[in-house]
Amino acid sequence: MSISVALCTYNGARYLREQLDSIAGQTLLPDELVACDDCSSDNTIRILEEFRDQVSFPVHIHLNETNLGSTKNFEKSISLCQSEIVALCDQD
Repeated sequence: MSISVALCTYNGARYLREQLDSIAGQTLLPDELVACDDCSSDNTIRILEEFRDQVSFPVHIHLNETNLGSTKNFEKSISLCQSEIVALCDQD
């Protein structure tokens, strides 16, 4: 059984690193993490890119062209996941 994490971000740099460390520290790692960013203006993208380079599972980063809002951003992230199970994850 495969597991995806659907992560939505928006100006989450303050808490994001701790959340990502929590995901990477799980006993059972996900098969992928799909992050959809909703037009952040802080260091959120850089943090996601650094995380992607540090972990053993695929991290797919998608940047929205316009702000979708929380619900639509989660819909997008979920739709991009490839696994049988999808775990929803907020940036904090």
